[in-house]
Amino acid sequence: MLSGRATAVAVFALALACARIEPPPGGPPDKLAPKLASTRPDSLRILPDFDSAVEFVFNEVISEGGQPSEGLGTGDLERLVLLSPSNQVPVVQWQRNRIAVRPRDGWQPNRVYRVQLLPGVADVRNNRGAQSSVVTFTTGAPLPDFTLTGKAFDWSTSQPARGALLEAVLEPDSLVYKGATDSTGNYSLGPLPRGQYVVYATLDQNRNLRRDRREAFDSVRVLGDSGRANELWLFPHDTAPPKLQAPTVQDSMAIVLPFNQKLDPTLRLDSSAVTILRLPDSTRLGVRSVLPPAIDDSIQRASRPAMQPDSIARPEKRADSVPPAPGKRPALVPAPDSAKAAMAQLDSTLRKQTKADSGAKKPSRPPLYERLVVRLSESLAPGGKYAVEVRGVRNVSGATGDSKAGFTVPERPRIPADTAKIKAEKGDTAPNAGRPDSSFVEPRAPAPQKR
Repeated sequence: MLSGRATAVAVFALALACARIEPPPGGPPDKLAPKLASTRPDSLRILPDFDSAVEFVFNEVISEGGQPSEGLGTGDLERLVLLSPSNQVPVVQWQRNRIAVRPRDGWQPNRVYRVQLLPGVADVRNNRGAQSSVVTFTTGAPLPDFTLTGKAFDWSTSQPARGALLEAVLEPDSLVYKGATDSTGNYSLGPLPRGQYVVYATLDQNRNLRRDRREAFDSVRVLGDSGRANELWLFPHDTAPPKLQAPTVQDSMAIVLPFNQKLDPTLRLDSSAVTILRLPDSTRLGVRSVLPPAIDDSIQRASRPAMQPDSIARPEKRADSVPPAPGKRPALVPAPDSAKAAMAQLDSTLRKQTKADSGAKKPSRPPLYERLVVRLSESLAPGGKYAVEVRGVRNVSGATGDSKAGFTVPERPRIPADTAKIKAEKGDTAPNAGRPDSSFVEPRAPAPQKR
């Protein structure tokens, strides 16, 4: 005879075993994802007295997922359901081979409803499907015949915004119809009631089907009956101006200024916008240019003299081919007209992006960046400490401000005396040619031998 406590434990374990859904033993493993068999009710119908749930029926038992649907928007099935128009998390119920959906406040009369099931439904073997389905019906309103189409880009990467959350707000009622972009960033949201819409696209990073404050988004107003919206460029809308991070030394006459936000790609700062002071005497260094990395690199490449094809075969001595003296850096300052031409040419080039794999339209905006390259008119001192102030730096949202930071130039690498002595004995006497260093040991001439 089992005691009462042992009986209760056995009953509880049996209940857990019965509740757990597992694939039947034997037979070949099932590697096919569940397929949608039917939807209820049929789409594009007028149902004034509809009081049931919208159902998505599959050909096999599906998984509820590790997170149950509890009305918080965090359930695995809740994340796959978009019910419009509504700003509340819908009631999503798992019923073995079907998903039942209804609004939390009930079906309202004379509304156009749209229920979309996103890809991602899995079976008990975790075979996940890529099928999506939409059910559209009305509770008394005329059948809709309007569709919104467009494309969304992630501006931080200049790539299509795949799976971005769409919210089409119908004015003046502020009814929100939701959808999602496809794998190419395109969307076709409809059929919807006719009217004027404001379309939002959001990179829903936490997948809660809501536009949060720190998430990248963009919006556009759709006018007219075409339903075609302008491109959406998603970026974080920071209200605070960019803040300068720790600068880094690119070389003895250039430093890189990193910021904590993406900058306005049309921003062009004058050299007077940056002040660099040598510490501790606060000596001001001359600034030649302040440019985005891509434009700076283009100008530097254009400033370097091109090598002639026959210069190796016929190494003639020319006046402009004399190498600079050791320790001196050749000037790479382009003429004002050539610098402006290089900037204009690169700005035009940045607007021409490669096509997406699907042959989609090219992006019409240049990529974002978060760094600036500052070119100096004099060299930085090894081991020196400096302070930098940048004025008028602007982020993508238009927030503008000033920022300061300090940096230290790395010391020149020193060769230990014993290492230098070994190299000198081997005949390698020019490890620091053009760079005098106190640690370098000159090789001593051998003492004359006595006869």
